[in-house]
Amino acid sequence: MDALSTLQPRIRVPATARAGEIVEIRTLVSHPMETGFRRDEQGNRVPRDILTQLVCRYAGRVVFRAELGPAISANPYIAFHIRVDVSGPVVVTWEVNGVAVAEQAGAIEVTG
Repeated sequence: MDALSTLQPRIRVPATARAGEIVEIRTLVSHPMETGFRRDEQGNRVPRDILTQLVCRYAGRVVFRAELGPAISANPYIAFHIRVDVSGPVVVTWEVNGVAVAEQAGAIEVTG
């Protein structure tokens, strides 16, 4: 099973916010986070398969970036806060072993 077939990302973005408000972005991704140290029933090493990076873009600019490694649990939940000032898309991208493999998007409508 490759990383692309096992990755099941989700994000939660508030639909609306006031200009200048700080909002919470929540992400959850179903991924096994295989370190490469474990062995299968035949004694062969299970190939390394870890999330290496999470990047969030809001209105076209990077607002959050996390470097991940083998110590991160399987199916990681990550929450962070951003300040919103304009309406726009929120796009979260996950990388596995340095290659972007999944992307989820939401949008925030900013008022007043």
